[in-house]
Amino acid sequence: MEVSESTLNKIGRALTKAASKFPEGAEPLPLTDILIQVKQESGELLIFDDDDNELTRCVVDEWIGNNNDSFYDDALEVIQHYITGHKELAESFNVLRPYTFVLIDEDKETIADLYVVDDDTIVLSGQFLEGLQEDLDAFWEELLLIFGLHVAGVLTERCLALSCPKNGVTLQLFISCAT
Repeated sequence: MEVSESTLNKIGRALTKAASKFPEGAEPLPLTDILIQVKQESGELLIFDDDDNELTRCVVDEWIGNNNDSFYDDALEVIQHYITGHKELAESFNVLRPYTFVLIDEDKETIADLYVVDDDTIVLSGQFLEGLQEDLDAFWEELLLIFGLHVAGVLTERCLALSCPKNGVTLQLFISCAT
């Protein structure tokens, strides 16, 4: 999606204004996510906290009356790209961490998590994850080959038994997946 400088400026001003609602040094720090709503008919971009308090709003002229079926996908891409490109702004909200920028639709249903601000967590998505399964499979096969391990059997759907014929040691590998 081609995006004008005006649209990017409006997104930036809206995020800056929303961040100013949580001034530095204010106590106690609120616990909230930042909800971003886009309206296809009016072209509005609204930002809310978890309690549905409107932090700011603006009209993105390019979005007015956009009847494109991919409107929300396009808006998601533009806003997410802006936020990830301006991390210092996204991380300047003076709220308890972790907090998430969430794109919501006109019914306030979540469309997507755009960006997570946390000191200890990194959320991976999009192109970074493409091909990850193949890379992990190749790594797994190489690891088994290097250590001379053989799959002795799957004990449960989350536990795999490995055995080493050289020394007769059996290893149980527990796998935990979070989605």
